Amino acid sequence: MQLLDWIILCSTLLLIVAYGTLKTKGAKNSVEYIKGGNEAKWWTVGLSVMATQASAITFLSTPGQAFNDGMGFVQFYFGLPIAIIIICIVFIPIYHNLKVFTAYEYLESRFDLKTRTLTSLLFLIQRSLAAGITIFAPAIILSSVLGWDLTTLNIIIGLLVIIYTVSGGTKAVNYTQKYQMGVIFTGLIITFLIIIYSLPENVTFEKAIELAGANDKMKILDFSFDLENRYTVWSGILGGTFLMLSYFGTDQSQVQRYLSGKSLKEMQMGMIFNGILKIPMQFFILFIGVMVFIFYQFNPSPLNFNPQAEITISNSEKANEYSKLERSLKEVYFLKTKATDDFLENKNNANNLLKIKNLNEREKEIRDKAKKIIEEVSNNSLKRIESNDKDYVFISFILNNLPRGLIGLLIAVILSAAMSSTASELNALATTTTIDLYNRNKKNKSSEIETVNTTKMFTVFWGLFAIAIACIAYLADNLIQLVNIIGSLFYGNVLGIFLIAFFIKYIKSNAVFYGAIITQLIVLFVWYNDYMPYLWLNVLGVFTVIITSYLIQLFNNKN
Repeated sequence: MQLLDWIILCSTLLLIVAYGTLKTKGAKNSVEYIKGGNEAKWWTVGLSVMATQASAITFLSTPGQAFNDGMGFVQFYFGLPIAIIIICIVFIPIYHNLKVFTAYEYLESRFDLKTRTLTSLLFLIQRSLAAGITIFAPAIILSSVLGWDLTTLNIIIGLLVIIYTVSGGTKAVNYTQKYQMGVIFTGLIITFLIIIYSLPENVTFEKAIELAGANDKMKILDFSFDLENRYTVWSGILGGTFLMLSYFGTDQSQVQRYLSGKSLKEMQMGMIFNGILKIPMQFFILFIGVMVFIFYQFNPSPLNFNPQAEITISNSEKANEYSKLERSLKEVYFLKTKATDDFLENKNNANNLLKIKNLNEREKEIRDKAKKIIEEVSNNSLKRIESNDKDYVFISFILNNLPRGLIGLLIAVILSAAMSSTASELNALATTTTIDLYNRNKKNKSSEIETVNTTKMFTVFWGLFAIAIACIAYLADNLIQLVNIIGSLFYGNVLGIFLIAFFIKYIKSNAVFYGAIITQLIVLFVWYNDYMPYLWLNVLGVFTVIITSYLIQLFNNKN
């Protein structure tokens, strides 16, 4: 990174933090601090909801996902429009009419305190883990690529978020997220245009799409019923609908965003705005990953995109073996370049596309062998080395191929996304802890200013907790999958509790309480033994808690 990149990066982040802190400080009561004074317009609600979901993981992991596996991941979001409609019709009117601060307050009026407390705790467990990963994701990758200290990065990101979230509460989160989304969209659009511009002159957009399609990168829809396949139309519509229903309807980090709306209509319009824009945004981010893949059809790429892995291997006993694979990759690249040139000159295109596809498969085999070598060296050393480089593809492309100045902007995009998501999570964790646990179980009623100060205190606590989780986390197969897996372990159960509360009056508090505990154990058991893809855990959780609670209630009535 050059001086100009540092200036753009630091000024962007500091301006966002300063603006959020100065513009929103001084909340005098819980409505102002926790619900932003109910002043948010629909576009603020929509952008805040979107920014909460679109963490740094989205912008680091999603392009790498598309680079390796194509556009199929977009099916994950197919359930979103269905979920948004249900939330606007059922969830939001109930929350608005009851004037709740958290989603879990409603559960006490429908069931009892222990059910409210259990559901709050399930939220706190999964969201606090996710908050740590939201900080860890950009930190681990930037530290590896730029050589920055990982622990220091975790602390810097966490502390920046804590400063303005503590200062201004929900309003600060909403205000900063609007500008963070502006930075994010600007950076992504510029990056996409530069990738297209960087392709050879004879590579038209149509040719690029054809080349991507020949390598199975443009396969969007998969109608198979194979449970081994994580992303299909059916898993997206069924599992995705339940996941999105639970996330947007019962996760306080999202509920708190639209509860800050000025009116019921503003809340609903904000959610619809998010529903309309979210799938195209994810499609665009995935498509950027596909274009990065096309870029590397015409430009050499490293054997592994994680630079720390390559540095470690070069100093190990496996260096020669790794060098042979690097030479093999160069040979494949040379052959692929020739086949690609022939394709662009329209020489027997069907045959050339098949050649290119076969060479890319050969390239994948070479990269897989390299990953195995990295894993062997990692297992024999004290320091863990990440062999799976999906999450490094996009940041590696940014640092090695974008002009100075824009690199600083794109890293600001990644850190802004991390900060926006983490701010929402800390805000929600603190609110839930204060409203559902501390205030509710306190003998004397808290004053308005005491509630504000307690929420600030818990914001600092959860911020430090998230930093601690970030410092001990490890890189999984793919970061965006890891966050969704953590959510899927809990979301189905929580959603089932709310659906029982809304629609099944027959089931009472004790039945749903014990049914939820049994369900959580079942879901964890199924996940641990890898019986089904994680998206289906949401469906499993919903139906298990409903059926189990119903049977417990039936048994109790008979006795």
